[in-house]
Amino acid sequence: MKNKDQSGFSLIELLIVVAVIGIIAAIAIPNLLASRRSANEGSAQSSIRTIHSAQATYQATAGAGAFGSLANLMGERLVDSVLGQADATAKSGFMFNIVDISGTGSAAQYGAYAVPATTTGVGQTGTRRFAMTHVGVLRGDTTLSAPSDVAEIDAMSVMGN
Repeated sequence: MKNKDQSGFSLIELLIVVAVIGIIAAIAIPNLLASRRSANEGSAQSSIRTIHSAQATYQATAGAGAFGSLANLMGERLVDSVLGQADATAKSGFMFNIVDISGTGSAAQYGAYAVPATTTGVGQTGTRRFAMTHVGVLRGDTTLSAPSDVAEIDAMSVMGN
């Protein structure tokens, strides 16, 4: 028998509220994670372009016609300390490096790439890798391994931007 001054929620009402919150979370969380991956990929593309600009400056100044490593670019203060640490520190969920540096002047070449730091699971930081050579064309694909040379980068698909 209930007294008139008893108030509150019943167990059934509380369970219904918890179930509704669970359904909303099941819908919202995957979208949130996808948005984070997309933001990480946008940041990686921007960082690859930053590396390309830094390489052009380095080649024309301190490099005496040759391109430099990320450590060289960081030493000249052309890239920040996080981006300048090749494959050591993730920036926005991606690892960066420069490969296949050779030649000077018009024969100089390099390849810069970004690969996701975490490639599987809920914490996956990206679904694509990105790269650019001395030519300045941004490329990307869904292979998540690091390219080893300029030829491998040139075989990647050109990004539509």
